[in-house]
Amino acid sequence: MSHSSDPIAHHLESDIVPATLQRATLRLSFPPSYVVVGVYRLFTDRSLYKPAWDKCKHGARRGLIVGFVWTCLTYRIQRRIVRALINNPTSLFSFSYITRLSHTAADLSDETFLGFKLPFNISTYITILLLGAQVTSIITFFLSRNIRIARQRAWDQTVASRGKGPDFWQPYVEEWDLPPVVEEELSARMSNAMGIWIVGVAIKKVLLLPLSLYPFVGTFVAAGLKAMGTAQHLHKPYFKAKNMTSHQAAVFIEERKWDYRLFGFTAALLEGIPVVGLAFTISNRIGAAMWAHDLEKRQHYIAAQKSGGRNTTATDQE
Repeated sequence: MSHSSDPIAHHLESDIVPATLQRATLRLSFPPSYVVVGVYRLFTDRSLYKPAWDKCKHGARRGLIVGFVWTCLTYRIQRRIVRALINNPTSLFSFSYITRLSHTAADLSDETFLGFKLPFNISTYITILLLGAQVTSIITFFLSRNIRIARQRAWDQTVASRGKGPDFWQPYVEEWDLPPVVEEELSARMSNAMGIWIVGVAIKKVLLLPLSLYPFVGTFVAAGLKAMGTAQHLHKPYFKAKNMTSHQAAVFIEERKWDYRLFGFTAALLEGIPVVGLAFTISNRIGAAMWAHDLEKRQHYIAAQKSGGRNTTATDQE
């Protein structure tokens, strides 16, 4: 998207896009479209949704039952706690800076958000989101490793459905004349730190969960903060299939950082939806595989350009 506008890095691309790459180029120009494609394929392609459901259905049912019981038992208690936190001006959840609460309403029924009348109570909204996150965690616990297997199978089946074998993934080819400089040591240290379980839990649960409970705005801000990490995680199988080094992967991502941010934002936004977001963690793998497929076709084209061969190869076919 912003490749050619980079003042120092010149993208290796021909003015005339080969016919076999035209559709892929259109899709590559708007990476969030792959998220939509992933959702569509998961819910319409039997070869994708049936194996995923068969692997997850028992855990999902048990998790939903336990989550339903938990919701029935704790909803009123959690709602009272949320109301108390909202009314406490020193609380992390205090909305006094954007929300006007009626002192005469017993249940905070007369509320406005940024000056607009709300059709629901802030306390009810936050409680539902909070319970949704809890039920999602309960279902995830029961799904355990099965959902991870379903995600990996979704990636593998998507690649197989394109008629590509292991030899489709060729060695990395640099596409820019002047690739960006990436501080490999710093990025590696940050990646290792983020990989620590305790750090991951602290960021996800302590920081992002409270932020995502803020009405409307918080959901988008939380997705924005998770965007790059989500996109990088979804493309780990791609980098592994190409046997890319950590430095090559870092440069590849830096060259397409806005593409990765847009894709990751859209994917994180869907995954952040309570309960049903778990299904989107599978569809996002499908979308990421479709995106990787088109990126690899472009890698083949660039490799052919650099070698002075033909503009297209047999693997470039749609």
